[in-house]
Amino acid sequence: MAGTAVPWARTSLVVVQPLRRKHCAACRRGPLPLLVLEDRAPRCLGCADLGHLVFLPRGDTALTRRSREESALSVVVVRFNRRRGRYERQGVLVEEAGLARAEARCLADAEARRRRRARDAGRRSAEDARFAEAFAAEVRRVFPRCPAERAGAIAWHASVRGSGRVGRSAEGRALTERAVVSAVAASVRHLDTPYDALLMSGVPRQEARRRIAAGVERVLRDWRSSDGDGGRGG
Repeated sequence: MAGTAVPWARTSLVVVQPLRRKHCAACRRGPLPLLVLEDRAPRCLGCADLGHLVFLPRGDTALTRRSREESALSVVVVRFNRRRGRYERQGVLVEEAGLARAEARCLADAEARRRRRARDAGRRSAEDARFAEAFAAEVRRVFPRCPAERAGAIAWHASVRGSGRVGRSAEGRALTERAVVSAVAASVRHLDTPYDALLMSGVPRQEARRRIAAGVERVLRDWRSSDGDGGRGG
């Protein structure tokens, strides 16, 4: 390890996490969790005038960068990896006040991100509501005798963001009649026929669909009719 160059030594102050038990050559304290090599002799942080710094492990790039910006003095901490034959960065030593200021900056950013996420969520919610209303209106246009409440429920179910349902497909977003019919048929299949019970009893899906196909078509045909007020609701 002693003969291996530390890659940060030319551009940064460097502290080492030793692999072996080491004692300070000046005050003899040890074993040292961190040490500085001066004239090839180990020094503890106190004897190297670095005892006032605090260790910040690697992992949070933004916090590390800002901690170094906020600290008048910062030091790279490294440890030798025997398997790879090189020193690897473990973190930094920074001033405690600098770390506190950096944490405050990161928290402010986190709060800003939280507010942005909330705004984005509100915008998406409004967009989803408008789309569901448009989808429900298209359901009522194609199926004028479908109850209004049912049309709304079908639209919300079909258009849930991230659901992969027909309302989120390209055809669904374009409000094509085929997408509307597909969404309504799916609702009828599950709510107005014994389809789910057939599946629960072990009937294969395609066979269950075959058995209830006529019932689905009957409801769709009735809802398509504009004669009388039939099943109109709301």
